[in-house]
Amino acid sequence: MDVDFTIELGSDDPALEVPWADPDGRLRYHNLKLHPGSLGEIPEAAEFPELREFLAQRNAPESPLESAKCDVWSTTELEPEEQILGAPWKFASYVDLLFCDPARRGSFPHHERFLRSLATRLKSAPEGPASVEFILRRCYSHRPGQLDDGFYFTVYVFGYGAGESQARQNWSAALATVSRALVHVVCAEPRPSTL
Repeated sequence: MDVDFTIELGSDDPALEVPWADPDGRLRYHNLKLHPGSLGEIPEAAEFPELREFLAQRNAPESPLESAKCDVWSTTELEPEEQILGAPWKFASYVDLLFCDPARRGSFPHHERFLRSLATRLKSAPEGPASVEFILRRCYSHRPGQLDDGFYFTVYVFGYGAGESQARQNWSAALATVSRALVHVVCAEPRPSTL
């Protein structure tokens, strides 16, 4: 599995504001940590059971992470570096993840260590027609009377195949591999007080 980790903290790079809503109000942030029942209100989770399971695990009470945004799509438009796989279809998703603990959310060194550990673990995963990208970005969390400046990371998972169905199968397998790696790296983390 091809794995990449980048940092995007420039003034022109994307940043996340939580909570969020699209301009027409059709899509919005759901706090799945506090309201797990609202998972069914996320269209992508309703359509793709693999993503639903991934979101449920990340937002479970015992998880130190929570999700903020996600999407799933398929395409035959590939980047030049993806074309060497010889597969014309790509099935893809992204999930924006944040640490629940404000100290962790505000710590750049913690995010960098965490994502490097995660990328290293995934690089030892079996080879297959899939890739994963982690992007560390800035996050602004709105709380009553307060705006917290911190970080979040986006997990992109791509599966490739001769057809859309095969690309989805490879995406599903890669998403499950990322989920297991997240659990392993979270379990290996020091407790928040030692950050």
